[in-house]
Amino acid sequence: MDDYARFDWDLVVVGASFAGAACALAAREAGLRVCVLERKHDPGIRLHTTGIIVAEAFSQTRLGRMPPALYRNVPRVRVYAPSLDSLQLQADDYAFLTTDTPNVLRWLAEEMREAGVDLRLMQSFTDARRDGTGWQIAGLGSTRWLVGADGAKSRVAQRAGLGLVDAFLYGVEHEFHGVTLAEPDALHCFISRTLAPGYIGWAAQSPTGVQLGLAFRHRPDRHGVPDIAGLRARIGERLGLPSALQPDATRAGLIPCGGPVQRLAAPGVILTGDAAGIVSPLTAGGIHSAWAHGEAIGLAIAQHRIGADIAPEQMAERAAPRFRAKRCLRWAFDHLQMNWPVNLLLHSRLLRRAAEQVYFHRRGRRRTSV
Repeated sequence: MDDYARFDWDLVVVGASFAGAACALAAREAGLRVCVLERKHDPGIRLHTTGIIVAEAFSQTRLGRMPPALYRNVPRVRVYAPSLDSLQLQADDYAFLTTDTPNVLRWLAEEMREAGVDLRLMQSFTDARRDGTGWQIAGLGSTRWLVGADGAKSRVAQRAGLGLVDAFLYGVEHEFHGVTLAEPDALHCFISRTLAPGYIGWAAQSPTGVQLGLAFRHRPDRHGVPDIAGLRARIGERLGLPSALQPDATRAGLIPCGGPVQRLAAPGVILTGDAAGIVSPLTAGGIHSAWAHGEAIGLAIAQHRIGADIAPEQMAERAAPRFRAKRCLRWAFDHLQMNWPVNLLLHSRLLRRAAEQVYFHRRGRRRTSV
């Protein structure tokens, strides 16, 4: 207790991301003094995430409180082979949610403010040094705990000597406002070694329009950017995207796909979200995992504050998903991906079950159709 009293803050979180917000809210609602630093003037700009979340993230976390205007239910998945033959998948009591991601992050910023978090926009984390059991942060003061939720190129990780994300996808996404897909209740996923080596293309109906994206495995010997124009030329008319339509917004960037970094915590400092590699190596989906991990860290720090015999650093390591099966599938997708087996086996029991496991993460009753 006395140890905490000598610091200006109990917890400083760098980054107003999904993971950063989860950590800050959990700690603040337990009574801690929490400050969040966000270098952008608006948390909803310059985003890399598609904002697609799974049903569990909505039903089991604070994200379920978001206003209905900020999300859309998408109950089905349609998987396309390189030939554009397709398979529809659907699971009982399971859905994806597309979101108006910029406004979801703005809503989370307001949630933090209302909870009493000191959210400081346009304030970058530049440096920190160890100060006894805590950290002295340049331009801010001292904190007992420092949490880095500042993305895959985490400055917190660099300053604290923690693990760095070193495996990425490179993705591009176009947004078409006010447009409706021909099949709006499905998440459309396109497999093509030609256009998306090591990953996929996707299209989804969002609350504001249509998201169309394409990504490939980022490697030093792979130059250029994903050919999203080529993807659209192949499937645009089928989806209901006229060729003359111009995107209203574009986002692009690196997406972690290596799983948790080897060292995501040290005395008094912890990484979470993209900074910690808490992202599926296969699908690059990370909002639910990042939220759960950030929240677990916030709660562990709160329990430590009141004297519980718990080490938040150990809890952070324990709470990080390992994605063992998906790491194996990532290796296979990187090294063994070919177009013809997908074309040939799309409607086979083997590929169907594999797709269900990837998209629905659990076994049970399934409904599938062509």
